[in-house]
Amino acid sequence: MSWKITVLAPRDVVQAALIAHEDVFDWDGDIVIAGSEIAEDRPDDWQLEAWFDRKPTAADRAAIAALFVDGMPKPVIEKLPETDWVTLSQAGVEPIREGPFHVHTPDYAPLEEPGVRDFVIPASLAFGTGQHATTAGCLAMLAHMKAQGVIVRSLADIGTGTGLLAFAGLYLWPHARALASDIDAVCGPVMALNADTNHVPLGDGPGKLAMVIAAGTDHPLIRASAPFDLLIANILAGPLVELAPDFADSVVPGGSVLLSGLLTTQEPAVRAAYARAGLRLAARLTRGDWSVLWLRRRSRGRIRASAVGKLPEWSRRW
Repeated sequence: MSWKITVLAPRDVVQAALIAHEDVFDWDGDIVIAGSEIAEDRPDDWQLEAWFDRKPTAADRAAIAALFVDGMPKPVIEKLPETDWVTLSQAGVEPIREGPFHVHTPDYAPLEEPGVRDFVIPASLAFGTGQHATTAGCLAMLAHMKAQGVIVRSLADIGTGTGLLAFAGLYLWPHARALASDIDAVCGPVMALNADTNHVPLGDGPGKLAMVIAAGTDHPLIRASAPFDLLIANILAGPLVELAPDFADSVVPGGSVLLSGLLTTQEPAVRAAYARAGLRLAARLTRGDWSVLWLRRRSRGRIRASAVGKLPEWSRRW
């Protein structure tokens, strides 16, 4: 049995509710919420949706209402048919192009163009088909990092979902050791199937991808594999802030951290957390209301060179 509560409100009200949700430390993990535009031609009219695997109780309704500081507009509570809503929402989505990447569901044909890497990502219970602005923005930023001469020998994709960003990282840096993790156990078989479909080799070693189920960096394999040259995390602003010290410790001096899943309104708090952890902004881009951040860890050692021209290119720009 599935139920949903829908609240219609202006964009800033829904976004404020989403931010408030991230600050609730004892939030019931069985209640999944999301905010979105009602329609493309109505960008200021949003909806907050909350899904339940049970009929919402008075306590459930109160938890949703508490997210709205000035009072919750009248909600719509409905029982849903037995449907895989994630799959349904992703079915038939249009392919995207970002840098050298073409991401599409099996409903669409590959481009088969020189220099274009096709990824087939079926709709599934795991998020990350590439159509969401944050995932697409991360693909664009990865391509930018490669163009800027970033060298990656090891990478980690924390909160990997379908595995797409880890796949993209291995395409750009094909000799890197890669590790992908997610807190949701359903992502394990989903990512493994997607890796097989897209001919991404699994395992431990250069050019291969390992997968673990873990919260943040809390896994023996992640700790043993660190520090990384590149850490990717397309999750949520709250966990990004909380994990800033762990992420900073998980990359080499001068290494890169790619963050997304945060609204532009949440960007100052996220950037402040990473500045305190010893990282500084290298580049940013926005997609709609979402931010994508490329950060680099400060080098704690001295860079020694016989001449300025001997310094690494990224050091001169930084």
